[in-house]
This record gives sequence, C-alpha cells and structure tokens, in this order.
Amino acid sequence: MTVPALTPEQLLEAADTVGLSLSDADVQSYIGLMQGYIDAYNVVDGLPDNLPVVKYPRTPGYFPTPAENTHNAWYVKTSVKGAATGKLAGKTLAIKDNVMVAGVPMMNGNSILEGYVPDIDATIVTRILDAGGEITGKAHCENYCISGGSHTGAKGPVHNPHKMGYSAGGSSSGSGVLVALGEVDMSIGGDQGGSIRMPAAWCGIVGMKGTHGLVPYTGIMPIEIYVDHTGPMTANVKDNALLMEVIAGSDGIDPRQFTPKAHGTLDYTSGIAGGIKGMKIGVLKEGFGRPESEAASDAKVRKAIDQLKALGAIVEEVSIPEHLLGPAVWTPIGTEGIAQTMMFGDGYGQSRQDLYVTSLMDKLHGWELRADQLSETTKILTVLGVHMKKHYGSRFYGKSVNLSRMIAAAFDKALAKYDVLVLPTMPMKPTPLPPADAPRELYVQRALEMIGNTCTFDVTHHPALTVPCGMVDGLPIGLMFVGKHFDEATLYKAGYAFEQSGDWKKM
Repeated sequence: MTVPALTPEQLLEAADTVGLSLSDADVQSYIGLMQGYIDAYNVVDGLPDNLPVVKYPRTPGYFPTPAENTHNAWYVKTSVKGAATGKLAGKTLAIKDNVMVAGVPMMNGNSILEGYVPDIDATIVTRILDAGGEITGKAHCENYCISGGSHTGAKGPVHNPHKMGYSAGGSSSGSGVLVALGEVDMSIGGDQGGSIRMPAAWCGIVGMKGTHGLVPYTGIMPIEIYVDHTGPMTANVKDNALLMEVIAGSDGIDPRQFTPKAHGTLDYTSGIAGGIKGMKIGVLKEGFGRPESEAASDAKVRKAIDQLKALGAIVEEVSIPEHLLGPAVWTPIGTEGIAQTMMFGDGYGQSRQDLYVTSLMDKLHGWELRADQLSETTKILTVLGVHMKKHYGSRFYGKSVNLSRMIAAAFDKALAKYDVLVLPTMPMKPTPLPPADAPRELYVQRALEMIGNTCTFDVTHHPALTVPCGMVDGLPIGLMFVGKHFDEATLYKAGYAFEQSGDWKKM
C-alpha cells in the first residue's frame, strides 16, 4: 500500500494529536522535510515480506454443522497432515483459534476478525506437523480470549463436555472440550490468566502452562507479551509431556524466550514414571478458602492431596501470602496490555523483536469502527485501559511488573524447600452458562470470577500443571501442581503418579 505525501489537513491532525501548534509556513516546511521519510516507507512497501515458508499442503476446511458440533467446540474442521513419521505420528490435534494455521480461517472468537485467513503457520504448528501430527481443525475460543468462561465467543457458547448448559472454562474452551469428548487426541491452548488450566480443569483433562518463554508464541495473536503462554491440553499426563517435548524450545524469534532452551533437546517423558516417594510437596494455604471458593471443590482437592501422601510424598502446608496479591498485580498488566498491545497495537504493539504478521495487523486496524461487536469483557477492559493510560501513563503497568518479581521471589523461596506446590486449579466447579439475555453484570462475573488461583502464575512465570482429581455434582475438579522455573519434568512426574493412582472420576 503506497504511502502518499501528507496533505496539510493530515499533518495538522497529526500535530494536534501530539499537542503541536503549526503555522501555515510550518506545515509546508514539515511536508517537505517528511518526503524523504515517506520515500523510505515506500521502499519498504515494495519489498517482499520476510515470512516463514509453509511446508505442508492443506485446504481451508469447512465450518461444521450443529449436528457434528454438538458442544459448539469446533470453529473449522480440516485436515493438515504433517510428516510421515515422528513423535506425534498417528495423533490428531485441534488448534486454538488464536493460533495461525496458514490457509485455514481464524477469528479468535470475534466477528471483527471473521474472514481472516493467515498466511503463515505458527512455530508450534510447524513443529507439530514436523513431528507427524495431523491438525484436524481450529477450536473455538473466547472473544479475543478475554474470558475464563465459555460464553463470550461470537459463534455462541461452548458447552461443558460433562453437562450441557454449563461452562467449559476459557479462554481455550473448545480445545478442552474436543479432547474431553475424544474428538482429538491433543489440543493447543493459550494462557494469560489461566486459559489453558481453567478449561482443562473444568473439562476433566490435563493442561500445562509452561514457564514463560519455554514454548514460542510466534504466530499467535497475543494479549500481552508479559503474560502470553501457549501449551498442551491432553487426555492424560504422558501425552501432555510428549506434546510439550515437540513444541518447546527457542525458535530464535519470540522475544518472550529471553532464557532460551534449545528446541529438540527437552525430555519430559523418559523419567515420568519414577514415582513420587520422598518428593516434598507444599500445600499452598492461600489457594483454599478464597471468598469465591466452594467447600466441596476444596474438599475434593484435599482428598487428592491425601492420595499424594499415600503415594509416599512428604506433604506439608505452606503459607505464601503474596499469592493473594496475584489478581491485583495481574490487573494493570492484563488491562493495559489488552488496550495497548492487542487493540491499539493492532495485535502486536511495537518495540520488540517478533514475527509481525502484517496481514493480521491490517485486518485488526480500524477495529474502533466496529467496537460494538467486542465482548462486554473486552469493552470494559479496553475502556479502562484507555482511561488509565491517559490519566496515569504507564506507571501502574510498570509497578505491577516490578511487584510480580516480588511475588515470584516468594514462590521461589518456598520452592527452594519443596519440589512442587499444590492447590485447587479453580475455586469452584463449572458454573451454569449465563442466559442469552443475562445482565452485563452476570455476563462479566461468569467470565472472570474464577481466575484467582491461576493468574498469579502468569505474572510469576512459574510452570503449572492441572490434572483432574474428582467430580462434584457430575462436574470435574482440577488439582494444580506448580514448580520451579523450567522444571516441568518434576510437575509431569508428580502429575503422572497421581493420575496412575486411580480413576479420577471415582476419586
């Protein structure tokens, strides 16, 4: 798109935005001085974009009918087959619909983005296909991923796999449901406040949010770089560890990978069956009895912890009061990240190394003209983010990042004594989906009321694994293991030992 010289009217509009008063002579001078810079923009415009090559053939697929999409978990069904051999040979996968799969539609749960077709594969998509996996479709996610419920997507609510009319969790709602229903072997989710672990817990499957930066986020629509995570959702722990081996490690592009681990060298499966006798486990006091906690859910997790003791683990209660600060510290990071990176930054923002997919940026630009199509949660947080930026600059964002290191240090201190920490993934069992005519207050409550235990570890960047540990009123409950940075192997070992100790539905 060729950039023309600025008109006097355009220049005055831009100058007014930054508070400059220009005379007519100033305007003509500015226009002349800017021409060389405009010429440079047009040199860039004339060059081919430097994007990764798409390696495997595919078709756009199709939008499934309600009859083959009973829980509304699919967005698109397709078949993208990878290499003939590899760790994932014979495995089928669903990809969360904020992840780019070249040639396959993507809308990230929002009608503003509907019709967009990516021209690249995300790094993790390429790795999955290189490992022999077959991508069978895109899974519905929440509207721009701003929800821990499953009712905000533009294509309607996603239903819990165990009980229609109940939440499947979010924002990776469809990813959790499709694994739980057995329609795919594995799926990819994303996690900024708990969006892998929350749907995994409420769907009765396994979900891992790895250490921040372990898995490259390249080619995935972000919310905020400081809390963006992507990772595996599977029916069992061993499959989760296997998929993590395939997707983890540096790609040389993602700036989140400031402590890179070499791709292809990470081993999470070979020692997974070693047992947990003698493992030191700290039970996080502040994860229980929250104001929003349900006693029956907490009790189910306590019973699971008794099972860990029976397996030979050394279990003690530990208090980390800083955990309770997690939601407050998360809020400025998430809120201002949503407004400045995802919305006004056209899905990316600036000032970092990244793979900037300009086709997505072009599609997102000008969203303000269709802002009424945003979900209520996205509207509220975007408006708040704009207000805070205008009146307070970035001080609260910056202070929250500083405080996140304090909270992380408190967990590091506890993890110097314990191999893992455990707590409820969610403070409650799955909630009823709000009705179509629900008041805004209930809509937003059902989207954000459950993130208190999960969001802390998005800002501290510790790895966290959820495994199912029982049912309450026919709905799943999750047990969350938290570990040292880049010690996912220990979490998998603990989760596997618990999983193998009995049928979680009968616990």
